[in-house]
Amino acid sequence: MMLRYLRMLSLLLIFFTGSLAAQSYTPEMLAYIRTKATSPQAYVIEKFKTYDVVLLGEHHLVKQNLQFVTQLIPELYRNGIYAIGMEFGAQEDQHVLDSLILAPAYDEMTARQIMFHYNVTWGYQEYIDVYKAAWKFNHTLPANARKFRILNLSYVFQWKGFDGKRNQDSMAKVFPKGTVDKFRAQIIEREILKSDDKILALVGTPHAYTRYGSPYYSFNADGFCAFDKNWLGNRLYSKYPDQVFNILLHQPFMKEMDGQYLWTSPAKGSIEAIMAQNQHKQVGFDLSRTPLGRLTDDSQHAMCYPGFTLDQFFDGYIYLAPLKKLEGCTPIDDFVNEHNIQNAMEQFPDPEWHEPVTNLEEMRQFIKMNGKRIEEECKNL
Repeated sequence: MMLRYLRMLSLLLIFFTGSLAAQSYTPEMLAYIRTKATSPQAYVIEKFKTYDVVLLGEHHLVKQNLQFVTQLIPELYRNGIYAIGMEFGAQEDQHVLDSLILAPAYDEMTARQIMFHYNVTWGYQEYIDVYKAAWKFNHTLPANARKFRILNLSYVFQWKGFDGKRNQDSMAKVFPKGTVDKFRAQIIEREILKSDDKILALVGTPHAYTRYGSPYYSFNADGFCAFDKNWLGNRLYSKYPDQVFNILLHQPFMKEMDGQYLWTSPAKGSIEAIMAQNQHKQVGFDLSRTPLGRLTDDSQHAMCYPGFTLDQFFDGYIYLAPLKKLEGCTPIDDFVNEHNIQNAMEQFPDPEWHEPVTNLEEMRQFIKMNGKRIEEECKNL
């Protein structure tokens, strides 16, 4: 009888603890969202009145994020922003991409080849559709008008030179043009900042860090913590602090519990709880110097940051959908095929992070499952 009582008590504690964590926000926070938040589109455009580079930090392969970016193109152009920067794309193919989005007819196969050349596993329709959206918009403009551009921020990595060990010699072979985020920062500086232009850049969340440094254990550091501030956003912010703003696209966070890494809801579930009270409307809002920025978080991002709050992480936030409704991107069935499978096998990225891929069917299955990863991560959040 006592054992049954203890089990029931344990379940009640779990239930109420979860409920309280999800409700750990104040009326002031909800009032802020209802009175100060704007549509995500208006929020991004408003930031360009002050900043020249707006970094969108994405959890990769979320369909809603890519659809949001493509739909922004006409509004960006009307407000004097003529470029979107994409992490997934190589500078070696910039001239091909420029030609593609100006061509009389759109060539889907060329679009796929551009993406394949950068990453042989990134066969997802929504990323390639950004090219098509730019092409479509450019054909609405007068012949002599300035055209919209998609700027590739990366270069072709040489994974075929990887020997299985992540050390200086091996990584120098994989990344022959040097540190990737240094390369990306130089592109934005050369193509945008030194030309008095503006850009919206869609990159993976860590690449968008500006003030925040990703923490790691260091035996010889004070507090045994050190901070990596060599990401793309860090590099730009250190040189142009008044010209760079970063926005986090709503996404799951990672948390370590009892030696296991689990997905968790940002700010202990408070963001989702507030948005539920706001009927899950799509909104953009500031974190810096705002009530929502004071929300605490205990995910991996909080490591080495006592009392960590969201305003230490990003400047702004965009909410497009609840975590459980985020959809994975659409795999392209024949992105990898009989003709390019050998190249795909040689250039398979980060091979030691995944189960071995040894044939075409396994490669296609990998792309398909990777595309659905976000749905698996968020199904219980």
